[in-house]
Amino acid sequence: MEEAFSPLDPDIRLDRQLSMAGTDIRLAIPLFVWLALYIALMVLIVPRMVNAMETFMASMFALLGNVVDVFSNFDTISLFASRKEIETDHRRSLEQIRETLFLARQISAGLRTVTVWLEGIIIAGFVGYGVWLWSRGDATIGLVSAAVAMSLRITTMADWVSESVWSIFQQVGSVRESLRSISQPLTIPAAANAPDLKVGPGQITISRARHHYGRDRGGVAGIDLTIGAGEKVALVGPSGAGKSTLVNLILRFYDPEGGRISIDGQDICDVDQQSLRHAIGMVSQQAALLNRSVRDNIALGKVDVTQAQIETAAREARAHDFICNLRDKKERTGYDTHVGERGVKLSGGQRQRIALARVILKDAPILILDEATSALDSEVEAEIQSSLKRVMRDKTVIAIAHRLSTIAEMDRIVVIDAGQIVENGTHEELLAAGKLYATLWNRQSGGFISELAGQLSVVA
Repeated sequence: MEEAFSPLDPDIRLDRQLSMAGTDIRLAIPLFVWLALYIALMVLIVPRMVNAMETFMASMFALLGNVVDVFSNFDTISLFASRKEIETDHRRSLEQIRETLFLARQISAGLRTVTVWLEGIIIAGFVGYGVWLWSRGDATIGLVSAAVAMSLRITTMADWVSESVWSIFQQVGSVRESLRSISQPLTIPAAANAPDLKVGPGQITISRARHHYGRDRGGVAGIDLTIGAGEKVALVGPSGAGKSTLVNLILRFYDPEGGRISIDGQDICDVDQQSLRHAIGMVSQQAALLNRSVRDNIALGKVDVTQAQIETAAREARAHDFICNLRDKKERTGYDTHVGERGVKLSGGQRQRIALARVILKDAPILILDEATSALDSEVEAEIQSSLKRVMRDKTVIAIAHRLSTIAEMDRIVVIDAGQIVENGTHEELLAAGKLYATLWNRQSGGFISELAGQLSVVA
């Protein structure tokens, strides 16, 4: 019995080979028809599947971003927005997610339905054609059984393939939406083998710099400005005048759409970006810190730095005393205290003083102060101003300030309006000119209050 059914029996193998060879070649027609239809189905469905899942993931990410935005600004939302408005907004986002998911599920159901129909076609084709051949005596009953087994095997594999394809391209849609957010093209690529910036005296030359962020207006429009080595220059002007844009161009966060910026005769577009920013220290209005210890935030970018140097910089920034009193939830104290994401565990003034300490420790030859003391009270600001005077000694300094009293003693004040320089001179010269700077100064030094008091006295 074993010998009669052994798969190793050469006579049985020969009989099977002769049986398959004598079969009508047209038995393969149902397989080719099914395969062509199956491939056409995949070509038609897969792109729609990817687009539907990409749309669904975009809607879901939008909802998540909205929720995070609400929780991140909970105080502001509580003060200005109503609970009903927030709920309505979230319900609208959830409905959009439901609709996009329903569309994706419709495509999935359509794929499954057509796949089942194709399975019926191949079973009917194999079995029906095999039975017809058997009825004519052109095939044995074993061949019909083999056709049935083959059709069931193919349909099982087709089910597995369609489910795998759906699962794979479901993830592809998600990945494509994620990559669209994080894989933005580099607008300022690093030049190959770019030399390091060699900072000498620290002279900054801006020649016809123009940048409008790809639009027709805004930013800066053809600025010519030379800041001498060791000179302290203040940039003043209304909000949106182009002051921060000019600073961002110097830091090469953007490339100018026209013109040229050079430091000590070297075009900043031709030097290594890291060396450029290593030569510039900056304190911005929004002093963001990393979720690390106070020590790590002050010593950021400095490898061989001692605790004594860190503390000296903190004292210069009037930060040492409050740092010593810090404590986090893990009982870390002083300079080991972690400050949370973007320094959320500290007040605005504390963050700004730590950022000042970081710049003081960096000791770069060029210093940029963008509202560096805006979050400080008047008493602390006065103390830090004296420290900044020592820090600014022998450095090229660019300061942006809306509180004009903080920059009145600068070597020169440059007034920018609508992206262009409209005034340039010392504090006294600009006041004597009686133009935009004088108007801004008078508003901040009591002119507005005096005018308002006069109007109230007339009414009384």
